[in-house]
Order: sequence, then structure tokens, then C-alpha cells
Amino acid sequence: MDPLLTAFDHRFNIIDLHSRALLSKLTESTFYARPRETRLEMAPFSCGEYILRSAAMVEKTFGGITTRLWDDPFEWTLPEKMVDVQSVLIYLDEVEVTRAKGFAFFASDDDLKRLIPAPDKLRPILDVLLETISLAEHFQGRAFALFQVLSDDTLPRI
Repeated sequence: MDPLLTAFDHRFNIIDLHSRALLSKLTESTFYARPRETRLEMAPFSCGEYILRSAAMVEKTFGGITTRLWDDPFEWTLPEKMVDVQSVLIYLDEVEVTRAKGFAFFASDDDLKRLIPAPDKLRPILDVLLETISLAEHFQGRAFALFQVLSDDTLPRI
């Protein structure tokens, strides 16, 4: 694999590993826990929801690359569907399969220059992947920050 593809593959693997590490620290009762709800609430979501949003960004991008369907997986990642940590781990496995299929579309770093309709306008794949990493890490970072607010436990080593 070429250097850029290797670097992207590594970053997406790290995102997955970090999500799994945080999930290992959550219990069923803390997974969807939120800070006390106030009008000026810091976090509109829970750790679990932020982890799901992070994975959903990856699934949306690689679903778009492989099928040209840029659907936000919001509906099938709702707390009503993902009721516990185990169901989220299964979802993360599915996202990894989708991501692997997407990477199979790339033969070399040159493919990252190709334009794809993502989703509204033509954009280089490189830009789409960079944006996806940024969004996935943003949501993941929120999950880690919220974990620190809600728990006396140490963060997982990352």
C-alpha cells in the first residue's frame, strides 16, 4: 500500500481502537448517561452517542465511496436500536467491514486525487477522507471529555 493510503488506513484503525478502548470503560448504566440536564447543558449527547456519531461519520463516507449513497446512518444508530455496549461493538465491526471495502477501491495514492460526488459536489477523495477523520475524531474527543466529566475512572490509554 502506498504511503498516504497506509497513513489513512492507520488513522482509521486508531479511531476504531480508541472507540473500543472507551467502550471497555463504560458500563450499561454509564453508556447513555448524561450530565444533569439543564438549559445550558454542556453535552447534548452521552459517551455512547458520541462514539456512535464518530463511527457513523466513517460509515457514511465509505458507504458513499463504495455505493455513492451518502446516507447518514442516524436512524440505525439511535439509542433505541443500539441498546447496549455489545450492540455498539457489533456496529463498529460492521463499520470496519464497510471501511475495508472502501479501501479496496484504492490501488494507489493517485486514487486519492480522483473526484467523487461527495455528496453534493465533486471533491477529491483525499479531502473527503481528511474531513471524515476530523469529524470522527471530533465526536470521539467529545466522548472522551464527557467520560472524564461523568466518571472518576481514568481514561483508557491511547
